[in-house]
Amino acid sequence: MFTGIVEEVGVVKQIQKGSKSAVLTIQAKAVLEGTKIGDSIAVNGVCLTVVSLGNGCFSADVMHETINRSSLARLICGSRVNLERAMAADGRFGGHLVAGHVDGVGKIVEVRQDDTAIWYTVQAEPSILRYIVEKGSIAIDGISLTVAQVFSDRFSISAIPHTVRMTVLKDRREGDEVNLENDMIGKYVEKLLRVDKDEANQSRITRDFLTQYGY
Repeated sequence: MFTGIVEEVGVVKQIQKGSKSAVLTIQAKAVLEGTKIGDSIAVNGVCLTVVSLGNGCFSADVMHETINRSSLARLICGSRVNLERAMAADGRFGGHLVAGHVDGVGKIVEVRQDDTAIWYTVQAEPSILRYIVEKGSIAIDGISLTVAQVFSDRFSISAIPHTVRMTVLKDRREGDEVNLENDMIGKYVEKLLRVDKDEANQSRITRDFLTQYGY
């Protein structure tokens, strides 16, 4: 579990590409402190498992499903990436619940300055937008951000200069792709409230049943 509070920006040093997968080697410093093989690190919001450590770098496997669901396939040597270690049980909860399981990729369609703030407008698929609400939380490339506006095919966030400066938001331009993870609470609530037709047919709790017992 992560919080969306980026600890540092690392640099991709090597990419070993397979037919449908890859191994990323990333140079870092802060996230290597106390990290062991098998630990989880979020890379641009994608939870990856550390498979090797050494020379100020860590390596992680990127599976076929992860490549299909995220923007990691577009990384090149020299790319800067947001990094966050999994939250410690006694850590301070600074952002929101972030699983590191990316729901999909969005595209930045506008970047504009608003006094000290910088607005980013991101175009996204309906399957992602359905869970985005104004003043709710969204993880963009692993950064916990507050949704400022929601439209039919896009949404906007307003970032403070510190967040932009300390993350890869500083590098993002119009046309760039970003990893998106919805607030997981909305997805779980929808799942729990959804009743499959087969389940409804098997249930003895019907409108007539409720009326009979005074509901």
